[in-house]
Amino acid sequence: MIKIKKFIFSPFQENTYVFWNEKTKTAAIIDPGCLERREEEELAKFIEDEELQIRYLFNTHCHIDHIFGNAFVKLKYECVFYAPEKDLELLNNMEAQAGAFGVKVKLSPKPDKLITGEFELDFDGIPVKFLFTPGHTPGEFSIYLPTENICFTGDVLFREGIGRTDLWGGNYSVLMDSINNKLLTLPGETKILPGHGEESTIKYEKENNPFL
Repeated sequence: MIKIKKFIFSPFQENTYVFWNEKTKTAAIIDPGCLERREEEELAKFIEDEELQIRYLFNTHCHIDHIFGNAFVKLKYECVFYAPEKDLELLNNMEAQAGAFGVKVKLSPKPDKLITGEFELDFDGIPVKFLFTPGHTPGEFSIYLPTENICFTGDVLFREGIGRTDLWGGNYSVLMDSINNKLLTLPGETKILPGHGEESTIKYEKENNPFL
């Protein structure tokens, strides 16, 4: 069984997720948005208290608010860092992204592995699928745990909202194709955990999302 902890970090109110296998304590961090030292300490204390073993760091996409904590997580836990290949330009221009908002950052390390296409990882017996869902950025992936009925949707699909497409690399038609053909085809009971805001389900979004 998978357990999940959400943190809300930085002035961007970004959702950072830790999920772990309850039996083995193997864990992954999705989109670490910790910008300040107190946020890093909050994340680290939780991981220590739960005795988690951080195996992976995943970036769904590489907008600045989702990668603030890459350096901290990678250095502290020496985990395998995955990032989307088509978002490397964003990752490599982290300093310029931060400068546009007047914030100072620790530059992200380079990924250990690039996410180049849809694939699946075995998380101690629990499948973790990467669904290519571009449109908000050129390379974004949603992270789907089919046996747990959970999908981390990054900034693609929100509760009663969709991702912005007016930023670098955004494309509205591509985004809607990703939502309609990759996310809305998931079972209705699938819980969506987005990069900002509250959780939802696929069924709820089909029935209530005004953008759909």
